[in-house]
Amino acid sequence: MYVGDLYAAGSAVVWSFSVILMRVAGYQIPPIPLTFFKSCVALLCLGICLILLGEPLLVDLSASEYLRLIISGAVGISIADAMIAASLNRLGASLQALADCAYTPAITMVGFLMFGEMLNTWEIIGGFLVISGVFIGAVMKVEVTAKKDLIIGILLAASAHAIMGVGILMVRDIYREESVIWVTSFRFFVAVLAMLIYGYFRWPGNLKNRLFIGFFRVDMWRTIIPMAFLGPFLATLFWIAGFKYLEAGRAAIYNQLSTVFIILLAYFLLGEKLTKRKMLGVVLALAGASIVAFQ
Repeated sequence: MYVGDLYAAGSAVVWSFSVILMRVAGYQIPPIPLTFFKSCVALLCLGICLILLGEPLLVDLSASEYLRLIISGAVGISIADAMIAASLNRLGASLQALADCAYTPAITMVGFLMFGEMLNTWEIIGGFLVISGVFIGAVMKVEVTAKKDLIIGILLAASAHAIMGVGILMVRDIYREESVIWVTSFRFFVAVLAMLIYGYFRWPGNLKNRLFIGFFRVDMWRTIIPMAFLGPFLATLFWIAGFKYLEAGRAAIYNQLSTVFIILLAYFLLGEKLTKRKMLGVVLALAGASIVAFQ
C-alpha cells in the first residue's frame, strides 16, 4: 500500500460524512447557492492553512499553467459540483448511489485518454468488485416520479464525474510539483469568482436571496459548515493528494468506496436498516479495495 492509497481512501471516508450532511442541506438550499457556500468555507480554511504554513499566495508558473488552473477550477468545481448537487436532488439517495458507479470508469477513461494509463489485472478485478458492491448495496426505491428527472439526473451525475476527471487531471503535472494546498486554494478561488460572476448576471440585484442564501440561513449552519469543512476542504485535499501519488484509475477505485461508507454511516447515524443486500455490497467493495491495496 502506498501513501497515495491512504489519501485516496481517506478522501472517500471524509467525503461520505459530507454527503450525509449534503443530503439534509439539499432539501433547504438549491444546488448553486449550496456549492457557492461550501466553496467559500473551503477557500477560507485553505487560506488559513496557507498563512499558517507560510506558503506564498502566488507561485512561479507560466501563463499557460495558470490558464489550465483557472479552467480546472471553473469547470471541475463550479460546474461539476453544482451538477452533482442537482443530480442528488433529482434522483434521491439510492439512485444517486447507482449513478455514482460511473465515477471509476469515467476517471479511468480520462486517465487513459490523457496519459495512456491502464489498470493491471488485479486492479481491474478489484475495481470490478468495488463497483459491484456499490451497485448491489444501493437499494432501489421509488424516489423519482418523473421519467424526465430520472434521465436528467443520471446524465448530470455521469457527466459531472467525467468533467471532474478532466478538471483535476489536466493540472496533474502542476500539483505533482507544487503544494497540494496551494493548488487546491487557487482552484477554489477561481470557482468562487466564477460563481460570483455567474450570479451577478443570472440574478442581478438579488444575490442576497439567491447566491448568498447559505450565509443567511443561520438555522442551517450546524449542517452546512461541517459539510463544507469535511467535503470541499478536507476531502478535496485528500482527493488531490491521491491523484498526486497514484495513477488515475487506482485512485478512483478507492474514491468509489465513499458510497459504501455512506451505507454504513446511514445505518449508524441515520438509523437506516443494514440489510443483507447492503452488507453483501459492503463486503464486496471492501474486498475489491483490499485486492487493489495489497496486490
